[in-house]
Amino acid sequence: MFRAKPKSSQGLEPTIRAALGDPDWLQSVTIRADERVLLVIQADPSDLPRFEAVRLEAESTVRGLKGVKEVDSILTSDRPAHTTPPPEPQVKLSPAPPAGQRRVKKGARLSDEALQQGAPSNPPSAVEPIPGISRILVVASAKGGVGKSTVAVNLAAALARVGLKVGLLDADIYGPSIPTMLGTQDAEPATLPSKKLAPVEAHGMKSLSIGYLSDPDAPMIWRGPIVMSAINQLLRDAEWASPQDPLDLLIIDTPPGTGDAQLAIAQRVPVTAALIATTPQEVALADVRRGAAMFAKTHVPVLGIVETMSWFEDPAGHRHYLMGEGGGARMADQLGLPLLAQIPMLQDIREGGDAGAPAALGDGASASIFAELARTTALAIDAIETKLVPEIVFEA
Repeated sequence: MFRAKPKSSQGLEPTIRAALGDPDWLQSVTIRADERVLLVIQADPSDLPRFEAVRLEAESTVRGLKGVKEVDSILTSDRPAHTTPPPEPQVKLSPAPPAGQRRVKKGARLSDEALQQGAPSNPPSAVEPIPGISRILVVASAKGGVGKSTVAVNLAAALARVGLKVGLLDADIYGPSIPTMLGTQDAEPATLPSKKLAPVEAHGMKSLSIGYLSDPDAPMIWRGPIVMSAINQLLRDAEWASPQDPLDLLIIDTPPGTGDAQLAIAQRVPVTAALIATTPQEVALADVRRGAAMFAKTHVPVLGIVETMSWFEDPAGHRHYLMGEGGGARMADQLGLPLLAQIPMLQDIREGGDAGAPAALGDGASASIFAELARTTALAIDAIETKLVPEIVFEA
């Protein structure tokens, strides 16, 4: 989209404008002392979706320029003085539906084919890789309270248990729970001579969370751009590993939902794949489709669905489906995705999360479930690209 032009003068602003093709929609460029750039983009109010794509591409272009540390951008529909606003779009009423039929007033939906998440047919342009990280797996849920963080922590622990070099990033800015689940609430990441953060090490894995850097009792009243800036710093301003000996896998525990933070991660982070956690209940499954649609639109392959709280087994061995039965399998079938695991309600999973000792590191049924999920996940990533690591043997 952007065309290069010769530099009109010395300095970073002319370079930025030239890289973007000096377009009319670039209202201003502000360069801060810390090499952070702010772009103000003049958007046409009648075509905001297109200008949102322009904004993201402009950020990506400027971020790759020498002398630019980070880029933020703002869309504005306020027109500069002495300009003429576009004519108001004409409103056309659709003809009345035939008798006996009704008009459905809903937005456009992705087709079922678009939600089939094998290998994306039109992958996006390459995102800048993160030094020290080989692959990134996003653990997502379109709804909160379904056990997503429990899945992320225990999956990371199970992978680390068999010898993989694993990192865990808590991107749930508003409700960071990873420090509690790893037993590292009091940890404070050190600043290395490189001025980067040193991840906190626990249970054979490296982790970072906003919970390590903020008052646990202070509310995080942050808007979307600030949230993404914080996530970006935890990702790129940390020394996860050396480029010569990188992590085999970084697992990102994302915020619930499909908002700005989730979309920005999918678009700006070199995500290898994602998996979606859900309970069997219908109110949670209704949101899974939205999450799958978001990954479909951003060309991130989904490995499958992990169903949590699948059942409760009483002392007599009878299963009770407190959250509904078979919902995860039905949704996986509808979306053309595999059901990677069904995780029942087990006391040691809850106790391990509260005590900072992941159940995946134990010796019971929970450890076996997460070991199998780790094996399945590794094989699914292997199907996307090369092997996760060679000669890895998974044990319960």
